[in-house]
Order: sequence, then structure tokens, then C-alpha cells
Amino acid sequence: MIEDRHMLYPRFAACLIALVASATLAGSVLAQSPPWPVKGKLIGGARDTGTDLKKSEDVSGIACASDTGFPRLCLIVDDESQGAQIVILKDGEILAGDYIRLITDVYNDKGKQKAAELDAEAVAYADGAFYVTGSHGRPRNTDDATAAADRRAAATRRIFQIKFPDGSIDLATGKLRGSPTIQSSNRLANLLGTSLNTAFDAALKANGLTIEGLAVTERTLHVGMRGPVLPDGRDKNRDKAAILSMPLDSIFGEGSGQPTIVLLDLAKDSGEVRGIRDLVAYKGGFLIIAGPVLDPANGDAPIQAGDYAIYRHIAGQTTKLLDLTGYGAKVKPEALLPLDEANGTMRALLLFDGPDEGGGRTITFKFP
Repeated sequence: MIEDRHMLYPRFAACLIALVASATLAGSVLAQSPPWPVKGKLIGGARDTGTDLKKSEDVSGIACASDTGFPRLCLIVDDESQGAQIVILKDGEILAGDYIRLITDVYNDKGKQKAAELDAEAVAYADGAFYVTGSHGRPRNTDDATAAADRRAAATRRIFQIKFPDGSIDLATGKLRGSPTIQSSNRLANLLGTSLNTAFDAALKANGLTIEGLAVTERTLHVGMRGPVLPDGRDKNRDKAAILSMPLDSIFGEGSGQPTIVLLDLAKDSGEVRGIRDLVAYKGGFLIIAGPVLDPANGDAPIQAGDYAIYRHIAGQTTKLLDLTGYGAKVKPEALLPLDEANGTMRALLLFDGPDEGGGRTITFKFP
């Protein structure tokens, strides 16, 4: 445990911009499609030093350059890979395009060089640029305080801005016809390290940092944290999920603005507090996948209906839209992409960590 965990909140108090009211208007999935087929191969983790790229089993984020119509140019990330991949969305099909390696870090594991994961957990798009962030957290499957674990943690503590020249991607194939401009920054890590104190370098199970949501609105960068969850000074009986926001120029420019925070009550799943598992900017607010901070101790235990839910946060109000059903053991909803609205309902693409190539399917639900 972090001895001064409850000292985290005072460090944010001066920049707290809202303590968010919560309402419940929960519905259910009205309809869902079968998994969309993938044409080509979505890239996942790398064996050894990254020369052999496996099929994705850990899709963790998607964002598109447009929010209407098809086909759509998008980037998708897998949290065991070292980069991001172009995908073209057609209505009912995912076309896998070129893979863009963002890091080449390696670490030594018992004398063998292995590729260090970027642990890319989220991707966003705004104003002509894609943004991809690593989780910025410690490796979740180890308690090691070794050089290898430090190296793996360092590999995740970057955020990238990716710009594609006009006409540089073939929308029929997802292939690059020109080189993107890629800028890497560690300023987010520096700001988080200062703001979160010991949680920045703590393991997730000790309420440490893991970013799983990312959005950009009006030149402001927002990160949604799976952990840490933070104590609310007005409600000491419940920790809350956090969105940390800062000027985009303080990460990719000359700005020096400091982070602000919003706390959200995302309730609990079957007894466990929930954090943010995805964050999507949408029509002046956010859509959020809420899910447990910690996965079941028994990795084969089925995920129950209602463990994960979709919320809307807008104008200081956080409202549950629906509970998600259980999709099976080790099948975790990780990415949400709004597709269209009609007659008071939304159709969105939902992707998962667990099944091959994300197991993406559409869900339709009431949307006020």
C-alpha cells in the first residue's frame, strides 16, 4: 500500500475544477451486431526484440479522423505493441493498414533481449493530429523493483502526436504513401510525477497510475485514469475516478499550464471501485467506459454483467447510460467509438482486450 495515498487529494485541491454530481439513468444494450470481420492483420505484441509481430489480442483504443460516414481513417492501438496501426473502418468491416512503430525500447529478461511494450492504452484525434499515449504505469504483472521493470515503465511514459500529410494514406488499402510527422513528449510524465506523488510510480494494485483514456478538446488534453482513484473531500466513504486536464501546448509546445482535475463517481462493479477504461470526447462532453480498477484475482473468472458500464459526462453531470453485459472471462471492454445517432439512440463500435483483433461489434443504446 501507499502510505500517504490519502495525501494525493490535497495536492490537487488548489486546481480542482469540479466535484461532479452523479445521476443514474441506466439502460441496456438494445441491439448488437456480430463481431466485425478484420481484413488483413491487426498487430499486437512483439516477440523478443520486435521483429516478429503477433496478431492483436489486446486492443485498447481507437480514434478516427472523422465522426460521420464511411470509410473512416482511424488509428488503433494494442497495449502489448510498440506502436499504432492505421485502420480503415467500413460499415461492418475493419481494414488493417500499415503499422507505425513509435518506440524501439528493449529490456533484458534473464539474459534475453525483449521488446518493451509502449503499453499504448488510448488514442485520440483533434485538429488534424492523432495522439497516442502509453499507460505511464508500472508493469502490472510484476512486483519487481529491478532495472528491467524500470526500463519497461520508462517505455510507457511517452505521449505522441502523429500528423499525416494530406493524401498520404490510401483509403482503399490503409497503406502509407508518405511519411507521417511524429513528435514524442515526456512532459505528461513529468506533470503526472509532480502531481500524483508516490502513486505515479506505484503498482496498479497499490492504487498506482495507469492511463486508459485520452481526449483532446479546444486545445486541452484530457487523460482518464484507471488508477489511481482519489478520495473526495466531500465524500470520504467513496474514492472516485479522475480526469486530469492540461493545456495541449504544455505537452507539445512552449506552454507551462498546470493540470486540473475532475472527480467522477463511477460507482462500483461487483464490490470494487471503478476507474476510467476509455474516454471519448463527444458533443461538448465525454463518453466513458467505466470498469474495475483491478481485474478479478482469478483471471479465468467471468466478467459479470454491470462490471463495466458506459457513462456520459457533460456540464458537470455524470450519468450512467447503460450497464454492459458480461462478454466472457478475460474479455474486457476497452474502446468505444460513436458511429451514428438516430431516433434517440446511439450506435457505437465496442472493442475488447482479450479476443483476437479486438472482437469489435456494434452496440445500440438509448442516448439522451
